[in-house]
Amino acid sequence: MLDAATQVILAKGAAVTLDQVASVAGVSKSGLIHHFGSRDQLVIAVVQDVQEHFRQTVLSHLDLSENHPGKMLRAYVRALCAGRSDAGAAHDFTSAAIWGGLHAIPGVAAVTEEHSAWWSEQFAVDGLSLERIQIVRRAAEGVVVAAVYGEENDASIATARRLLLELATDGTFHTPI
Repeated sequence: MLDAATQVILAKGAAVTLDQVASVAGVSKSGLIHHFGSRDQLVIAVVQDVQEHFRQTVLSHLDLSENHPGKMLRAYVRALCAGRSDAGAAHDFTSAAIWGGLHAIPGVAAVTEEHSAWWSEQFAVDGLSLERIQIVRRAAEGVVVAAVYGEENDASIATARRLLLELATDGTFHTPI
């Protein structure tokens, strides 16, 4: 049901209805209400699920053998800059922030703020300066948004990934740009 709701919300934004989600999920509207209580609770569950899925994707890119600061930031870059053909979690993550009108639903902003705070905490203990974290993090997010909109190809994403990983490792570019 959450996957169906995610698909419909990506297409419809906050205009999503329980009938639309039920139809895509192949369940009754009353079945959705039984599980989620209301449309708003379903939307909150979807946003929570997307955020958790993205967190797990990033953690799957965490290389614990890297014995220098920035492990989590590099995992974040790897997850977001995986390339256009492997951008499912990144697409949902980047879309979650811009799903039309979702932040107007009570509870959605709290979920996104909670996850944003978790990421900030993880990066803060990662051993890099806050300035470097901000630049690399926001650049990786920008690359994936551009990729989702078809403005980047696999080669440009790979280049951005390599450069951002260099910045998240020692703060310099080894290859002149």
